[in-house]
Amino acid sequence: MQRSLENVRVLDFTRVLAGPYCTMLLADMGAEVIKIERPGAGDDTRHFGPFQNGESGYFVYLNRGKKSMALDLKNPHAITAIKELVKESDVVVENFRPGVMKKLGLDYESLKELNPSIIYTSISGFGQYGPYSQRPAYDLVAQAMGGMTSITGHPDDPPTRSGASLGDMSAALYAVYGIMVALFHRERTGEGQLIDVAMTDSIFALLENNVMRYTVDRIVPERIGSRHPISSPFDIFQAQDGHVVIAVANESLFEKLAEVMNQPELIKDKRFCLDSLRTKNETELKAIIETWLSGYTVAEAVEMISKGGIPCSPILTIRDVCEDEHTKAREMLIQVDHPMAGKMKIPGNPVKLSQTPAIIKEASPILGEHTGQVLKDVLKWDWKRLQDLEEQEV
Repeated sequence: MQRSLENVRVLDFTRVLAGPYCTMLLADMGAEVIKIERPGAGDDTRHFGPFQNGESGYFVYLNRGKKSMALDLKNPHAITAIKELVKESDVVVENFRPGVMKKLGLDYESLKELNPSIIYTSISGFGQYGPYSQRPAYDLVAQAMGGMTSITGHPDDPPTRSGASLGDMSAALYAVYGIMVALFHRERTGEGQLIDVAMTDSIFALLENNVMRYTVDRIVPERIGSRHPISSPFDIFQAQDGHVVIAVANESLFEKLAEVMNQPELIKDKRFCLDSLRTKNETELKAIIETWLSGYTVAEAVEMISKGGIPCSPILTIRDVCEDEHTKAREMLIQVDHPMAGKMKIPGNPVKLSQTPAIIKEASPILGEHTGQVLKDVLKWDWKRLQDLEEQEV
């Protein structure tokens, strides 16, 4: 079966999370991803836990299906090799701080002279231009500067980072989106281009209606816990033995919930007859729902509410999700066989394509595992030249 991105070669200069997740998704769909790493140390995540047989699970997950070249970017012979590879490649992805690749002579302006059709993707904290472009950033900074932290958490608690690295992950997804659009454009015109993705921009783009609430009504959204700012009941509710999520966003769903609760009088109650009124009187409505839920376990409540056609769920732990039959049916937890770590279960690809599905067969590479192979197969360098590079500690 042909894969969507077969014959697309990606030079991957990324490390840690945003860049590697982007190139991992490309590799899942068949791209040849050649990861350039520091000799001796490699990507920082090779040293992040958890570890299995001395190998990082973090690295195995984010770098599956890639090839690894160990090259010293401070060595001019390594730069020569990379520039030769650029001529044979389609995409470059990097997530250094803006300016680093230019110092190395590997910025977009330099590389497009070698390959005008190259698609060059830069992922950074604040982007390649703007007043903050030179600031360093990790996900925590991106979430704070992008506005996400200010609306996450409960009103009486300090601002809270999201439980997952949304700054990194959203930037990775937007970068993949940009690469796909750029490949489509190049298919029609032969023209490459520069893609500039900032983590802070990516977080800001995820804020959806919170931005419009400010630009239209001049309301500055604040932390309100798990409830929805304009719909109710849309929150986490206490049952006998735990919590239940109930999401009602229109009148029809509220009518169904009132029927499930056997309290049809709520439908005509002047406090709750409209979504806006339910939100205004959210505290009173939540008390009524939790009084009803106090008579049921989470499992009983979820079964009743789901049968009533209302979106609801228990709150699953990571263990619960990993062991859930739906996760397994969707192939969202897959097994790879790493030569050092052995068999390891990692998250699968969430994009299910009918004709060209993601195929994840290979685990992450050993550091520098493919250096010689890539130089020999792609650039046709002979073994004598490769031996010279080793002697020169390239």
